[in-house]
Amino acid sequence: MTEDPRTIAATTSDHYGDYYDSAGNTGAPCNNGNTKEFSKVFLPTLYSIVFILGFIGNGLVVWVLIRYRQKSNMTDVCLFNLALSDLLFLLSLPFWAHSAMEEWIFGKFMCHTVTGLFMLGLYGSIFFMVLMTVDRYVVIVHAHSIFSRNRSAKMGLVLASFVWLLSLFASLPNIIFAKEKKEAKTSCGSEFPADGWKSFTYLKMNFLSLIIPLVIMSFCYSRIIPTLLSIKSQKRHKVIRLILAVVAVYFLFWTPYNIVMFILYLQTQGYLLTCDSHTSLSLAMQWVETIALSHCCLNPIIYAFAGQKFRRAVLKVLKEQFPLCFSQCTTLSRQLSERRSSVFTKSSEYSSTQIA
Repeated sequence: MTEDPRTIAATTSDHYGDYYDSAGNTGAPCNNGNTKEFSKVFLPTLYSIVFILGFIGNGLVVWVLIRYRQKSNMTDVCLFNLALSDLLFLLSLPFWAHSAMEEWIFGKFMCHTVTGLFMLGLYGSIFFMVLMTVDRYVVIVHAHSIFSRNRSAKMGLVLASFVWLLSLFASLPNIIFAKEKKEAKTSCGSEFPADGWKSFTYLKMNFLSLIIPLVIMSFCYSRIIPTLLSIKSQKRHKVIRLILAVVAVYFLFWTPYNIVMFILYLQTQGYLLTCDSHTSLSLAMQWVETIALSHCCLNPIIYAFAGQKFRRAVLKVLKEQFPLCFSQCTTLSRQLSERRSSVFTKSSEYSSTQIA
């Protein structure tokens, strides 16, 4: 087993396995004390914010879709699994937040489990987003094809099962090689048996989270947008803006992360092994990983709350569960409206008196 390069480089990310490691340095260890102290405050704070916001948003999506599961179609099945992937991903964040502050205290079994939750949720979120893009492509561009006519909930379940198996297969190397390392500070990370595994893992992340989604989504939306432009509908511009927002937000949040991942790959090939490079890379990773993680908070907004049908379903469920709150809000809104109307009436009467 090779020594964990995170220990050699003294990077700040004592979690997420080899994805957040720096390549080994044959010289003296770098002094990253300031970066470590920064990470003890920075990472737990941001992970906590992402966890709270993401859990509320994705939990609400899951709740509403379960509530109306009798009316589910393929889009709803994909949306449900996308939210479920984000929730699995988010469940790992409290463990990493604690590990960033102190050390890993949860044992070997939980190291494998939490790594599995993180990687399975990560790949699942990406793959289900690609699946929803392909589904939208089939519906809009090939509206009269056999695939479009057979977009049932059962078909969605079959495709969802395939995506989960694919996500598990992509996550297996990190889950298998996850290890609790007891050194100066106990940590949980992936320790691969050879440098070839590390290189493969970095490139795998680049291809599966950026390059392949970029190719598929670019092709699909390059066909979707012209098709929508040819349709005479008042809603087409809103749909096009939403589509462009989906693509732009995804690649805006994930591209910096993949750039740093590629630099880590270069380090495994013997490049950028200076102490300054290690320090800069460990600090950059803290920022880009947080930006990438926060994308799961936006998925409910982009894919769910942007739809009028889903917004109505959310409001209906909330009114059923919290009728007192909504009745008070309605009463308060009516009172404010009456006050504004009264003030406007008095102002008009005063103006009329002044003119007279």
